[in-house]
Amino acid sequence: MTALVARKDTTYVLNHCTKYLARDNSDARHNYGQYEPGDPRAKISEAWRFPIIDSYYDGQDYRASHAFNIVTFVYVNRDGRLGDDISMIGTFADLYSPVPLSQVEDSIYWAVTVVVPKGEAHRYKFLAGARSLLDPINPQQVTLIDGSKWSTFFTEYCTDSLSFERWEIVLLERLTNHILPFRTTEAQRFLNIYYNSLDRQNKDSQYARVYRLDQPVGAVNFIDKIVARQESHRLVDYKICLEQVDRVLRLRDPFEEPSRMPPTAYEQLYNDMASDDGHSIFGWDYSRYSSPNFFLQLLRRHTYTGAFSHPKYGGNMGAAGWAFLEGNLVDPKTGKLPDPISTPSYFDWSRALEWPLGRNPEYRG
Repeated sequence: MTALVARKDTTYVLNHCTKYLARDNSDARHNYGQYEPGDPRAKISEAWRFPIIDSYYDGQDYRASHAFNIVTFVYVNRDGRLGDDISMIGTFADLYSPVPLSQVEDSIYWAVTVVVPKGEAHRYKFLAGARSLLDPINPQQVTLIDGSKWSTFFTEYCTDSLSFERWEIVLLERLTNHILPFRTTEAQRFLNIYYNSLDRQNKDSQYARVYRLDQPVGAVNFIDKIVARQESHRLVDYKICLEQVDRVLRLRDPFEEPSRMPPTAYEQLYNDMASDDGHSIFGWDYSRYSSPNFFLQLLRRHTYTGAFSHPKYGGNMGAAGWAFLEGNLVDPKTGKLPDPISTPSYFDWSRALEWPLGRNPEYRG
């Protein structure tokens, strides 16, 4: 499979690079615990932005274009020692056919933009002559079974698990389901009706992306993605605390798997973490993580953000969270929705959003 290269002008590449890569600061001011000492990526502001994931429009059919992203890979050839033979390989194309990078005018940046389907995760490497190189900017990396290391990226709407193991996903699903306002019979009924009422086109494009391990709105998938990129420094919080949660639950009920424990078990744990005074939860190793309450606040922030974010970021699948708000934002005086003819709801989200979720005709790609 040959990579489909998209042409982006110099201004596009430089606008995405200069703010984050042009400074010569030598201190690790951008290390919040996600990097080992001496890692050069700690000197780069918001290194997680690379490679650059953006919307794609082929100039002809915005509906067909909507299924794709453009991904711009950037290599900083600061001292010029790599010469002018810089290329890359990736699993989004034929690994045996390098894709050449081009110098961005006379700058230190070399770049190439390729078209990649949404909802995918890939690995890649740069090539300088016969040498293969990890992306020195991108924090996302993976080590394969054979010991080889690759840089990685994912496109919008990706539902592959990137940060968590299966048992961690199950625990997160139970915890977020307790936090979110969708646990009532009425709320579950609303979501079921919403998903079932989607037309065939929307079901094919959106419902198929719903994270089936994570009901009802994909909050766990959102968390999985945000700790893989923007908040990678918080992944260690999740790794430590999910292990703590698993142990605490097993000590409380040694005869049942945490995944099968009743909602009351999670309700009790949630209340204990919310009111924890420092050493009150039996089984929690405070020497490893001193504040269960801090982790709970972190989890709450990520959960609610994911439930009501743009679906391209991994949460709010099928815009179910927005639809829930739309159906519940009522007139505070009468307790009823506004006139459905003039204004269906105080939160008419679809009017501001592009196809296929919304009805705004102004967006292309």
